[in-house]
Parts: sequence; structure tokens; C-alpha cells
Amino acid sequence: MKRTKLVKHLHQNGCRLEREGGCHTIYTNANGTRKTAIPRHSEVKPNTVRKICTDLGIPLPTEK
Repeated sequence: MKRTKLVKHLHQNGCRLEREGGCHTIYTNANGTRKTAIPRHSEVKPNTVRKICTDLGIPLPTEK
């Protein structure tokens, strides 16, 4: 999945950008209780997308 589509999916589900790191971007869920790192690659592997969504407690994206 393209990183831009993943970030768009995160924003649609209420996740917020917490901070930018060197190699990762840190996102929190809507109520700020869970956080995860998004790698700065143009393409994010499906297993990584699944883990990111699980960490934040949001549904998986429907597009591949």
C-alpha cells in the first residue's frame, strides 16, 4: 500500500500526527491512548499496515 493512502486512512479514522522522527512518523489514535510508528517508505508492506491498524485500534483499509 502506498504511504500516502495509509496516512489518508489514518486521518479518516481520527488518528493524529504526534511527531516526525528520523525514519518514522509517530501517530496516535483519536483519544490519544495508543500510538505507533509509520515507516517513511513510499510503499508499506501489507503485514506492516495490518500491525499499524491493530496498534491504533482502527479497521484495516479496504484498498490494497
